[in-house]
Amino acid sequence: MNAFMITLIIVGALATAAVLVRGIIVMASGKDIEGRKSNKLMFTRVYLQAGVVLVIVIGALMAGAIG
Repeated sequence: MNAFMITLIIVGALATAAVLVRGIIVMASGKDIEGRKSNKLMFTRVYLQAGVVLVIVIGALMAGAIG
């Protein structure tokens, strides 16, 4: 179970970083004048970050580190 949680955290962090880099590239290209794609990527990044934090909190609760 511990390896599974670590794998989830690593995959989530990598996905978050990929979306962040993609958002920076889209913003720097100047093609997204209205910012719709940048905004969608930003929300996707926030949701991914929230998911990773949730996995970390669940893992800490299961390990007995919290509570």
